[in-house]
Amino acid sequence: MTSLTGKTALVTGASRGIGRAIALALAKAGARVLVHFGSAEDAADSVVEAIRAAGGSAEKVAADLRAADGPHELAKRVRALAGDRLDVLVANAGISKAATIEETTVEDFDDLFAVNVRAPYFLVQQLLPMFGDGSSVVLLSSLAARSAVNNLSAYAATKGAIDTLVRHFASALGERGIRVNAIAPGVVETDMSNFAKTDAGRDFTLGMQALKRVAQPDDIAGAAVFLASDLARWVTGDTLRVDGGSKL
Repeated sequence: MTSLTGKTALVTGASRGIGRAIALALAKAGARVLVHFGSAEDAADSVVEAIRAAGGSAEKVAADLRAADGPHELAKRVRALAGDRLDVLVANAGISKAATIEETTVEDFDDLFAVNVRAPYFLVQQLLPMFGDGSSVVLLSSLAARSAVNNLSAYAATKGAIDTLVRHFASALGERGIRVNAIAPGVVETDMSNFAKTDAGRDFTLGMQALKRVAQPDDIAGAAVFLASDLARWVTGDTLRVDGGSKL
């Protein structure tokens, strides 16, 4: 029931980190995967090649999600590749900025909301004609949306917005059989969380988790496959914590 054979999935920010792991996992489950990237084309090519080498189907698709028209352009390119049906959207693309309240600039704040909130909102809007009964939308939230984590107040606000959008999207789209959920990772060892690769960062992470290891992108990817599959057919409007029991 986790088979996604015959389904098409778009994963934004899929060239590295959590997005890459999700793209590979969806392809392993049988989905045709559209691998979105912003500027890291070589890395996106690597993901596509890995999927194809394992017998899967994948294409890359580019768009700048910082730009106001980025989601609209991405939706056009997705329609050109996939036609009139998209079964899974994982809006993973995001940016982070660690800064105190005093240090946070207007530019930083606007960039965070542009990529982390505006882009997924309007991507869902623009892809609505492609979604149908059984389609699944998965947004990326964060532990920071519910708990204070270092100097991430502006970033955390974007993820709190995602948790709110999930409920509104799920309520509005449920009549069409479209499910909308979010995944909220804790600290994951990726380029975005470089501090987790340091001794101090590792100690901090393990100190707030029930499970005593640092998460890897694959740990998050499994949750995305679950939410995309029929196993989660009665799950919508929820934010699934995938954080090793962080800050219980």
